[in-house]
Amino acid sequence: MPLSSTTPELGALDVFVTVIDLGSLSKAAQVHNISQPSVSSRIRSLERQLGIKLLNRSPTGSTPTTAGSLVADWATAVLRSADELNAGVTALKARRSGRLRVAASMTNAEYLLPAWLEKFLRNRPSDAIQLQVANSETVLEALSAQKCDLGFIESPQPVPGMREQVVATDELLPVVGRNHPWAKLDSLPLEVLAGTPLAMREAGSGTRDALEARLQQLGLTSPPSAIELGSTSAIRATVAAGGPPAVISELSVRADVAAGSLVIVNIENLSIKRKLRAVWVRDDQLHPLADALLTQIGPPQ
Repeated sequence: MPLSSTTPELGALDVFVTVIDLGSLSKAAQVHNISQPSVSSRIRSLERQLGIKLLNRSPTGSTPTTAGSLVADWATAVLRSADELNAGVTALKARRSGRLRVAASMTNAEYLLPAWLEKFLRNRPSDAIQLQVANSETVLEALSAQKCDLGFIESPQPVPGMREQVVATDELLPVVGRNHPWAKLDSLPLEVLAGTPLAMREAGSGTRDALEARLQQLGLTSPPSAIELGSTSAIRATVAAGGPPAVISELSVRADVAAGSLVIVNIENLSIKRKLRAVWVRDDQLHPLADALLTQIGPPQ
């Protein structure tokens, strides 16, 4: 059945919903990188096309009419479906072009994937891999939104709706700089660590989730955050420069410990071992390149 002549264009609906969300024509213009008169013109054209007044305009901003609120709700659903269509088409193109979209958490992306991907692509000159680096929570969101084909995470929680393969094992280690008072101690009570402000990753990080989950299992609250940083490398540098202690991946601190810039602290009764996992959407057919990559990686040694 052909669309009615009164069916609005997606671009006009997108601009209209942005005006509703922000309450301002000028702010919507900034978001869409167009002029305010262009926004006004698109809204007027949309109103004429639908035969409905959508906005109440005033010097202090723009608010939806009763009908405009209903149209905005329907438009949001339409735009969401359009995003899903675009994501699906992108995924199909990626499969046909031999391009694998990977999203990986920091530890996986920095310390494991470079070697894996180099080996994988060595004899695949016509294939390509697009790598997005984010925390584990964002990786799972990208998978659910079909913005990637395969994810690598380090968070300990089970993931509903996903299949998984363990690709490596890791341990979280408490570390301090060489001049920190803890560096000279034989051991330290677990309660001291739990009560000490730490250099930590942001919420949603698998490393932070694993530490907090383990302390909760032991009946302790999570340590306060002295500073939150967006990467393991930034935490390592901060701690080595004399900053607060941190609990981070053994994979990430090997070279620093060997060089003496970081010192592992023996915390009594603390052991945080975890499995690093590849994950993909359960109901989706695994991308052929993802299947080949996982076969190459295999189970952890």
